[in-house]
Amino acid sequence: MTGRPSRAVIVGASAAGLAAAETLRRSGHTGTITLVGGESAAPYDRPPLSKEILSGAWTPARLALRTPADLDALGLDTRYGHEAIHLDLAARIVSLSDGSEVAFDGLIVATGARPRRLPGTPAHVLRTLDDALALKERLGPGRTLAVVGAGFLGSEVAAVAAGLGTHVTLLEPAPVPLAHAVGQDVGRFLAQAHLDHGVDLRTGAAVAEVVPGGVRLSEGEVVKAETVLVAIGSQPSTEWLAGSGLVVEDGLVCNEFSAAAPGVFGAGDVARWHNPLFGTSMRVEHRTNAAEQGMAAARNLLGAERPYAPVPYFWSDQYGMKIRAYGYLRGHDEVRIAEGSFADRKFTAVYRTGGHLTGVLAVSMPPKSMLAWRQAIAARVSWHDAVTDVLLGLRARAAAEGRDRLADSVVSMPA
Repeated sequence: MTGRPSRAVIVGASAAGLAAAETLRRSGHTGTITLVGGESAAPYDRPPLSKEILSGAWTPARLALRTPADLDALGLDTRYGHEAIHLDLAARIVSLSDGSEVAFDGLIVATGARPRRLPGTPAHVLRTLDDALALKERLGPGRTLAVVGAGFLGSEVAAVAAGLGTHVTLLEPAPVPLAHAVGQDVGRFLAQAHLDHGVDLRTGAAVAEVVPGGVRLSEGEVVKAETVLVAIGSQPSTEWLAGSGLVVEDGLVCNEFSAAAPGVFGAGDVARWHNPLFGTSMRVEHRTNAAEQGMAAARNLLGAERPYAPVPYFWSDQYGMKIRAYGYLRGHDEVRIAEGSFADRKFTAVYRTGGHLTGVLAVSMPPKSMLAWRQAIAARVSWHDAVTDVLLGLRARAAAEGRDRLADSVVSMPA
């Protein structure tokens, strides 16, 4: 495709798709924008589903990403409640589940991901508002819940359910939850939080299937529970791209510009793109990346030709702890505690991959304490310079503020 598109189609009506639509309009696109969404609702926020919605702190109305007036001002051709089922790349046509077709000369794929499931009796998953409301009805004092998977989603649900008085059994096949992402010691710290709040955490427990009244482990034991939530990760929603000619390998494969083909871009959970900042291909399933990549894809669709090279960010709320992380933590070679301690339940951990600082994770620390680390990651500062210069700056700031609990030295931990 050459020139600016006159007919833009965005498949996926959530954070990434909405950000793309808004960016197209702000950037001067005056042609049509068709926004296709499989759910009947207008774009809404998903992270609160496992926290504020499940706990009852929010009503569903608070999830809306924009007011009806804001959406009307964008002048969108909305196709809510109709999934994309086929892409004819040569003809530049997207076929929808209601039998209609939408023509385009610019396409942004933002179809997100769907939860993985287990064989056996149908169980709860958590991806949509309907999922959250259905699960919420099953929680409360005297109720029993088995959560399969102790990743961030499963851990958040376990924390909320336990806080509501539900007896929670949390099943995780790995010896240490989240160790592959955050490291063994940080993973053990997060696991201890479950135990401290009465959750029956069972590691090394592989679930074979869901059965009536619970789940069956691979060795045959049945763990009983009235309700089962399966939180074992997700699969990018790319089935509708089969036969289109686009490359799909654990997501829609895109280059550093988030482009999958001329005039076709990916954004959000569905996109696997080459991040030049880290020199690797990644697919990021976090809210901030969805919005940022939606904006980047829209700009590049209009001809900006700017590489999408973010420092990924995510957060999680568990048992009153605010967990924040920047960078790419997976595949790290070393983890060190830079500030605080496990004993204080407040700390900052930094991550090395090769010779560079590639990630930082903080638990219940002030947001500003992470900024210097994030800047160092974005600047591709070497590991040596980062742990030297950034820590010196943090110590100087702590001294100026009269704080004496900053770590006197960087404590090395095994990854």
